[in-house]
Amino acid sequence: MAILKSYKFRIYPNETQKILLEKHFGATRFIWNTFLSKRKKSYLEEKKNLTYYDNCKLLTYFKKVEGFEWLNEINSQSLQASLQDLDTAYGNFFKKQSKFPKFKSKHSPNHSFRCPQRVTLKENKLIIPKFKEGIKIKISKKISGKILYATISKTSTEKYFIAILSENKHIQLPPVKKEIGIDLGIKNLAICSDGKIIENIKTTKKYSKRLKYQQRQLSKKEKGSNKRILQRKKVALVHEKIKNVRTDHLHKASHSIISENQTIIIENLNVKGMIKNPHLAKSISDASWYEFSRQLEYKSNWNNRNLIKIDRWFPSSKMCNACGFINEKLTLADRKWICPKCKTVLDRDLNASKNILKQGLKILSGSGVESDIK
Repeated sequence: MAILKSYKFRIYPNETQKILLEKHFGATRFIWNTFLSKRKKSYLEEKKNLTYYDNCKLLTYFKKVEGFEWLNEINSQSLQASLQDLDTAYGNFFKKQSKFPKFKSKHSPNHSFRCPQRVTLKENKLIIPKFKEGIKIKISKKISGKILYATISKTSTEKYFIAILSENKHIQLPPVKKEIGIDLGIKNLAICSDGKIIENIKTTKKYSKRLKYQQRQLSKKEKGSNKRILQRKKVALVHEKIKNVRTDHLHKASHSIISENQTIIIENLNVKGMIKNPHLAKSISDASWYEFSRQLEYKSNWNNRNLIKIDRWFPSSKMCNACGFINEKLTLADRKWICPKCKTVLDRDLNASKNILKQGLKILSGSGVESDIK
């Protein structure tokens, strides 16, 4: 099975290379903003839609105009890639898959540009156009498959990375017979129908004291001063740490579930709507339900697993998994309850995961209601 896989490595450019990278970030941003403005102006004034090929012709002319010779210092393919990305953004907008493209700010904490071709790794050196001497790179994993393109980025903590997209022949995990239902929660990230509990490590809460201290120090620094710039980086480092720890935990948890189970059943939660609740928003965001579900979905596709999403309105918590009685009086405060009909003592979350499993198996067999099956 052929899949697209991304590898991310940290790179260590020298001072000369950093200057050239900054020129690439600035040039690709300039091209995006300039041609976004031209496309908007062309449509508003002439009712004409400029295409990617129209923009490419204008870009060639631009590089010959006096005052824009500096564009020749930049990898031409990266400039064209910026136009391709803009054209894709326009297409997604008209397909109603995203909002209208926005202008990019040089004050944004993150910057990037794409290298569509001629990306090679040689003796711990990254070689891309305009960087023939190579940029030092720390390779933590062997890259397999054909390299399609790479994206160079700079974070708010002033670290440089490269993300390499390659086409791989994926070796699927061996099939297993186990089936599992998963109830997502806040106290614990996931409660499984087999009794397994995946901890919610609550990274934001764990690093909250450090984050508050650094943010308090930032508020004391004078705007525009060098000390404020340095302090802003310290705040960004804490946020980066929180993100990295959380992402690592989610990958380990999702891989464990995919490895051990053939059929995985979860609820199709409206996470975007749920985080509008001011009392739960921080906790739900910290748990990262959406990212966890996303990882389960693509890893299921990679390994020929069945991922079933049941309807979000299914009463998984209120229903007794032993007799099917629905307890309409159940509240969020009730963590354990006794079924009035069969007198079974039920743990709220474990009961929900067992009901999710049963409903998912009904859907899989065709006897349940419709749902998303991956």
